[in-house]
Order: sequence, then C-alpha cells, then structure tokens
Amino acid sequence: MTILGFDTATRATAVALFSPDGLALQARDDPPPGERPRHTTRLMPLIIELLDTAGLGWGDLERVAVGVGPGTFTGLRIGVATARGLAVARRLPLVGVSTLESLALGGIDAVTQGRIGADVDAVAAVIDARRGEVFSAAWSLDRALLMAPCALAPDALGRRLPELGAGVLTVGDGAVEFRGVLERSGALVAEDHSGLHGVSAINHCRLAAGRPPNPPDQIQPEYLRLPDAEIARRAADTQ
Repeated sequence: MTILGFDTATRATAVALFSPDGLALQARDDPPPGERPRHTTRLMPLIIELLDTAGLGWGDLERVAVGVGPGTFTGLRIGVATARGLAVARRLPLVGVSTLESLALGGIDAVTQGRIGADVDAVAAVIDARRGEVFSAAWSLDRALLMAPCALAPDALGRRLPELGAGVLTVGDGAVEFRGVLERSGALVAEDHSGLHGVSAINHCRLAAGRPPNPPDQIQPEYLRLPDAEIARRAADTQ
C-alpha cells in the first residue's frame, strides 16, 4: 500500500510517501522565524516533488493521510481541503490523523528504541497554540491514550503531566516554547533542535495504514477552540 501523507497544522508543511514494504520519503518546508507559513504555495509542489523522486504517478497512490490538527485555522483548512480534493479527484481512500498522536508516535519510537536516555512512562505532544495556550495530548508507551486532546495554558498542562507517570517526555514546538514550565513540572523536554519536535508525515502514513478510511466530507479539522475572529466578535457582543 503506497500512502501519501501530509500535515499543515503547524507552521511547517510536511509531506511523505510511505509503504509498509519499505518506501519512506519525506519533504518539508519550515519557514524562517518571523515569516508566515507557506502551506498554500508549498504543499502541492512538495507532493509532486516526492512523487517524481520516487518515480511514482498519481495512479500509484492507494491512500491519502492528512493531519486534522489541532493547529492553525488557515493551515488546517488548506490541508484538509487539499486532501478531500485529491481523494475525490483520484478516487483514493482518505484517513484523518491526529497531528498530536503523530507527534507522540515519534517520541514513543525514540523511547522504545533506546534513543532517549531516561526512564519514560508516557509521551505528551505539545503544540504552541498561541495566545498563551498549547494544544496537548498524551499516550503511554503502548500507545494507550492517557490525556485526550485539549487546549490549555502551559501552567495547567504542567500540573497535569505528573499524573501521567513518573517520567513524561514532551515533544513539539510547544514543548520547546514552554520548556521552563514543563521542566519545572518534572517533564523531560527533548533538545530544542531535536527532530522529535517536528511533525512527521511518515508517522501520519504509519497511523493511517492500519485504520479504515472515511468519506472525504467526514474528514473535519479538529480546532479545539474558536477562531480569533469569533472570540473577538463574542467579546464585542458582551460589551
């Protein structure tokens, strides 16, 4: 099964081609600090670039996996709309994948493969949600969900992490941004430049390989909170 996977929930645009038989190619666009995400201009070119590198055509794809967030509103809309369009146009099965679960899978792999030199019981994925909040969820090393996806303040997350086990590894750009808060809670944060903090579209594909597809119109972004414009409108209505 050849799977195309991609994610636009964070500032990065991550794309991968994956097959359980051994194909594992990925490409990504990480805009420099201070620059806006480039999902609109980079997603399709990266997909085409990977297909060319693999010597594959659209007809060789057997499934699409897309990250459904949580993450930025604009980014999620771009990714999900692109995935729906490809699924319909190419008649491909489509699977929505939690961006947080995919992030955590990378951390779980690092622990179980001995690449983390510390005792770890759980892995928490943490995405910077802006406005002083993070999106987070946590899984045990056998991939059981320990903390459902939520949006909360870093301090609140810090209070919850000790409940997950004696050793909690945190990964994601939110873990880097709020390293001090999380480490004070006893959590382990991977080094700032560790690849564990970046969303891997290959992990999207791995998760999607074992899950049933859904009709494209049932794949919805998981925002977890209202958009800024809606929050501002409601605040104005109460004044």
